[in-house]
Amino acid sequence: MIFIDDEAPGDFGAREALLDRVMPDRATKPSERLREGRLPAVGLSLVARNGDALCGSVRLWHVSAGDRPALLLGPLAVEQHLRGKGVGAGLMQVALNRAGLLGHAAVILVGDPEYYTRFGFAADPTTGLHMPGPVERRRFLGLELAQRALDGAEGLVIAVGAVASDRLAA
Repeated sequence: MIFIDDEAPGDFGAREALLDRVMPDRATKPSERLREGRLPAVGLSLVARNGDALCGSVRLWHVSAGDRPALLLGPLAVEQHLRGKGVGAGLMQVALNRAGLLGHAAVILVGDPEYYTRFGFAADPTTGLHMPGPVERRRFLGLELAQRALDGAEGLVIAVGAVASDRLAA
């Protein structure tokens, strides 16, 4: 039975191994530049478990989208043999619902519009924004959890979340 859970500190190795298997080129992505050395947003690191085995993962990260606070979603990863079985959709629904309940106003990502539009993502909210590296415009998507949260947002997306060493020192 597959269930969604909060990521635990002991999940690090299994999550990294999953990401290496299903996204071997992730280190080259502009989104990864925004995540490097940062901690994910509190309460927004989720995993899917098949019994005791980690089989999926999603995290959201604090960014500034132009001058607007937002979250960057990713990576979303699911074991290859479980794709198309609702694991990724479950992770997405829980992550977006929780982000809204925590008071976040907007989520952006770089991903396949054919997959993410079913969750409400569209290219329009990111029209005035730019990633810190080349991305296909059609894959740069946004979702407003609060009405008009990204209206008129312009500029570079930058990381603003806690630096990994900050929380470790506390």
